[in-house]
Amino acid sequence: MADLREVSSGTELAAKRERLNARLRQLGRVLVAYSGGVDSAYLAWVAHQVLGKEMLAVLADSPSLARAQMRDAVQFAEECGIPLEIVRTDELENEEYQRNDAMRCFHCKDELFGVMEQFASEKGWAAVAYGVNVDDQGDWRPGQKAAQQHGVAAPLLEAGVTKADVRALAAEAGLRVWDKPASACLSSRIEYGRKVTREALEQVERGEDALRAMGFRQFRLRHHGDVARIEIAREELERALTLEMFARMSAEIKACGFKFVALDVEGFRSGSMNAVLKVESLG
Repeated sequence: MADLREVSSGTELAAKRERLNARLRQLGRVLVAYSGGVDSAYLAWVAHQVLGKEMLAVLADSPSLARAQMRDAVQFAEECGIPLEIVRTDELENEEYQRNDAMRCFHCKDELFGVMEQFASEKGWAAVAYGVNVDDQGDWRPGQKAAQQHGVAAPLLEAGVTKADVRALAAEAGLRVWDKPASACLSSRIEYGRKVTREALEQVERGEDALRAMGFRQFRLRHHGDVARIEIAREELERALTLEMFARMSAEIKACGFKFVALDVEGFRSGSMNAVLKVESLG
């Protein structure tokens, strides 16, 4: 269950909602970068409420998008009547992206927003927006640099909406994604410096599908070559700490191509791979 303790007061939340609506009306015909996560899902939903047919959600399909995540994103759009366009992005063909250094996310978003810009130009859309929020400013997220370079609007951020606010607004709207666990692309599971390949992405996806089938909800499988390092949310971690579960995890994750399986005792934490980055690499 998502923690809403830091959510804005009712009056503050209503004011942020109004600022968000006003910003969307100001943008006019807008494409919303959509992944199915709570931020982009809520932004797509509210844009559809405000703009109707003058908005379009754009879902980028590539090897770094887990099939389960894609299916859920498409299903949510269908449930809410949100118009959706699926486009193909080819970031995996970019050697700089494959290199998987601290700027990997920049190259990913640069590809995405470039594709969306071209689509907007060809189809007559006025603006492109994405679901970055206030709390996203506190971590290393080079994708935001790509958004700035492409002139992509950030309505949630501009309205002062935090992550907790997004969840509260989504819950208020009755959206099932309000407490959906955070989810990043599959490439973010691969340790920096290790080349991003289709094989590695498939290993991660198969491993995370196996963990999901075991009943875990908030987790990551981190790819360290022969070693799979599993992070599980602290509130779920106790269920993982049995000899039976160790044996099941070991067998199913090794079947994905890993030689060793490690359970991280610190549990799940978003962006844990960034802890190894050197300050100078962050520009």
